[in-house]
Amino acid sequence: MNLRAISTSPRYPRVVLGDRDRESDRARHWTRSGSSKCTPLPQVTQLSVQAIQSSKKPLEFKKLSSTFANKTVGIIGGVSVVSTITFVEKLVRMSSRDKEECLPFILSSDPSVRIGTELSRASRQVALHGKGGRSEMDFLVDNLRRKRKFLEKSGARCIVMPCHVLHAWHKEISEGCPLPFLHVGDCIAKELREADMKPIEAGSNVKIGVIATDETLTAGYYQDMLQNEGFEVVPPDKATMEHIVNPAIEAMHKRDMEGARNLLRVAIHVLLVRAVNTVILASDELQGLLPHDDPLLKKCMDPMDALARSTISWGKEGSQL
Repeated sequence: MNLRAISTSPRYPRVVLGDRDRESDRARHWTRSGSSKCTPLPQVTQLSVQAIQSSKKPLEFKKLSSTFANKTVGIIGGVSVVSTITFVEKLVRMSSRDKEECLPFILSSDPSVRIGTELSRASRQVALHGKGGRSEMDFLVDNLRRKRKFLEKSGARCIVMPCHVLHAWHKEISEGCPLPFLHVGDCIAKELREADMKPIEAGSNVKIGVIATDETLTAGYYQDMLQNEGFEVVPPDKATMEHIVNPAIEAMHKRDMEGARNLLRVAIHVLLVRAVNTVILASDELQGLLPHDDPLLKKCMDPMDALARSTISWGKEGSQL
């Protein structure tokens, strides 16, 4: 049998394979009937096996693979698939800076979550009127808890859920979870605390504005976690929500992007006039609405950026957050 060398680099052992015609080395040939016929792999001689076994590279790869496996992030997809993918892009981009490898991740995205959330909204309204209505909410939580357990069994070592709406049930979904389950409210509150900001108005606490949907504001987790850090939380008043924030979201849904941008700018200015240090844009619908060079963005924060940074910190600190 004729032999030919595959690798000639002095850093790696020479691997010798049985000779094959280059065209016959292609992965697959198709017959006229449409069935596939795979070309056999090149024969590996005893010499090549010994060369591979003598190399330290497989051991190095095994060690590296184990290291990355301990940093695997499990991602529970949110109501918006687009927002979920946007978070993944942020995680990849932020964690691969300085020529580092991005964190490995496992994503569970299910379109039925959006439908379940809409049904749960209706159930919540019924429950508020004392007529029960908990079944749909319970079903949604059970569904998300199953996804969390799936990620745990798949090798995740940390769980994140990049969705403002679903964080209303973070406590229920994370119940019994043996892994770190990061909360977006904790992440943004931690970053604001470390920023060591000073009050704009003398004699008052640092004020943080929060622009979100009615549902997220009603859930109240941003307000609770920011207040626990000593911040004064300033959400839009009722008139601002009815005449500016909600119409901005509706305009965005109607693809009136310019109208949505203008309304969002007004909403931000309303909060800045109330002497807030920064404005948290806690709505999937409003993310990416303003252009990157808009000066108002310097006064705003995206909680999902904070969640991505906290996730990366967890990975860099040896899976200890």
